[in-house]
Formats: sequence, C-alpha cells, structure tokens
Amino acid sequence: MKNFVVKTIANAGALAVAVWLIDNITLTGDSTGKKIGTLLVVALIFGLVNFLVKPLVKLLSLPLLILTLGLFTLVVNALMLLLTSWLADKFDLSFHVEGFWTAVLGGLIISIVSWALHVVLPDGD
Repeated sequence: MKNFVVKTIANAGALAVAVWLIDNITLTGDSTGKKIGTLLVVALIFGLVNFLVKPLVKLLSLPLLILTLGLFTLVVNALMLLLTSWLADKFDLSFHVEGFWTAVLGGLIISIVSWALHVVLPDGD
C-alpha cells in the first residue's frame, strides 16, 4: 500500500511539473485545494492507464519499438497522457492536454520527473 501511495504522489508531482512548464497542459480549479485534489485523481487515472493499457500497447507496438531502438516509447507515453486527458474529461475533471506534440513533450517531462522522484522517495518494498 505504501508503494502505491508513493507512486501516486510521484505521478501527481510529475503531472504538476508538466502543468507548470507547458502552457497547453491545463489544470483549472477554484482553489489550490481543489487543484491538488484534481491532480491526485488524475494521477490515479494516469497510474491505472499506465498499469492496464500501456503494457498491451507496448506489446502490440513491439516491432516499432525495436525498429526505432525504443524511441517509439515517447509516442506510447504521449498516447497514455492523451488517454488520461480524455478520461479526465469523461470524469469531469479540469485536466486537459491540447494536441499530440504537447503530449509528447509532456510525456517526456513526466517520465523524467517521475524517475527522479522515484529515486528520491522511499520505496515500499
């Protein structure tokens, strides 16, 4: 359980950095508390998308991953971020990613920040 909480906090922090750095990734809300709550729910959705959908997409795109020496992972990460944005819209959350190239840059930022936070934060294992 501790590992799940740490990963969710890391995802929320990485998403917050992406929202802060990229203009076309938006998180709106009336108050800071509402924004933090929305960010945590979006981080949960992002974690579920990465846990359930991403392995299947990576398996199906394995030839492209091999052909591009892994660079296609950036496209997979962008698609997962766009799917998270779409699901957030369906759940009436105020998180939105505008466009594919914004998602590619956002996915890159989220990957780097999430990796750095996982190095710093304790592991539950």
